[in-house]
Amino acid sequence: MTALEARAVSKRYRRVWALRDCNLAIPAGRVTALVGPNGAGKTTLLHLAAGLRRATAGSIRVLDGLVPGSADALPGVGFVAQDATLYRRMSVAGMLHMAQNLNPVWDGAYAVRRIGELGIPLNARVGGLSGGHQAQLALAIALAKRPRLLLLDEPLARLDPLARHEFLGVLMAAVAADGISVIFSSHVLAELERICDYLVLLSRSHVQLAGQIDAVLAGHQVLTGPPDQVPNLPATLAPIRIAQAGAQVHLLVRVNGRRQPIPSGFTAQPTALEELVLAYLGEPSATALPGPELAAPTGSTR
Repeated sequence: MTALEARAVSKRYRRVWALRDCNLAIPAGRVTALVGPNGAGKTTLLHLAAGLRRATAGSIRVLDGLVPGSADALPGVGFVAQDATLYRRMSVAGMLHMAQNLNPVWDGAYAVRRIGELGIPLNARVGGLSGGHQAQLALAIALAKRPRLLLLDEPLARLDPLARHEFLGVLMAAVAADGISVIFSSHVLAELERICDYLVLLSRSHVQLAGQIDAVLAGHQVLTGPPDQVPNLPATLAPIRIAQAGAQVHLLVRVNGRRQPIPSGFTAQPTALEELVLAYLGEPSATALPGPELAAPTGSTR
């Protein structure tokens, strides 16, 4: 089952390609980190999945084959934008009432309970709420739709650390309770590593890296050793990044899930998600897409 599937999807705005030949299949039930530099196409991909835009070429489907924006897909997809789509002059109660009228499936009791737990008065004006409370209101409205797929476009961008923590707590409680699929675009890699189990890296309008996070990390190592031995590395170790530090060289290498002998003079260490993402962003020609080598590691509990 897939939460989102893209086949050769491209999107052009006049002469600028926001996405080019994007091929992607995100399994259902995952909390997916969608990362990449500004302008990589993250927001465009989420807008296509939400049905807010139409692809220039290719096809995109959500929830096992539904057309985004269709009558069948709309009730099952929730969307929270970076600048939450809220009417600042309305009261919180007014926003909930309007959302109820716009959505065929609506759990009003859940929305009111969540707002109450956050200490947000129903008669408060939306424009008078803090950024954190506005983000929580947008999330409560999205979750009250009882979606099967939740799309989040940089919802943490303007939140302080406490507001981010509270937002993620509500999100993960909903994931645990309802088993929804989430695609979460953010630059806050430390937060994403804590809550996400699947990774999609967009760079220069195409998918550069994708797979289960545990499997992606297990498929890479950091080797440290003498620079003069780098030419002697076996061909099975594919370097992604080489960095010199004094008399030592640090190499991020792809081992593709196979146990590799450590070359003489080198030591091997696991890599962290942020280190891995930055290395790939620094080498736009490098790719690592789902395949047998990125299957879930045996015994993975992530």
